[in-house]
Amino acid sequence: SGLGVKVCATGLYTYPDVVATGDEPRFDDIQVETLLNPKIIVEVLSPSTEIWNRGKKFEHYRNIPSLREYVLISQDHVMVEKFAINADGQWALSDFRTLDDVLVLDSISCQMKLSDIYARIDFSASSEAGYRLLPDCKSALRSTHEAFD
Repeated sequence: SGLGVKVCATGLYTYPDVVATGDEPRFDDIQVETLLNPKIIVEVLSPSTEIWNRGKKFEHYRNIPSLREYVLISQDHVMVEKFAINADGQWALSDFRTLDDVLVLDSISCQMKLSDIYARIDFSASSEAGYRLLPDCKSALRSTHEAFD
């Protein structure tokens, strides 16, 4: 996304694929392009980042008081996972596995069909590691989902 996120509680600086806030953005004094109050963070999973994004990185993100939804998008098949914090402070998982499914992002009043998220993705180009997103997948996701900004 070009916009970084700082987890104040742990000191982690990171650059999610997509980040959004429905509130007035607050930025780090030292790194003005670093957001302190995201409501939503989206990561596109790759073989080299999947374990980090699902594990320790999400552990860090859960220390951000403003964060309400964390979305993981698979790049080798149709699957979007949304973790949302509930009224009890627990993170609940919803997963979406068909192109007709609709991802609802309550914290920013946004919804989108998975067919829009994966609109520019060619799953027919396979390799030894399985299916791959087209090289411009992240830009395709960004341009398709300007509602995140």
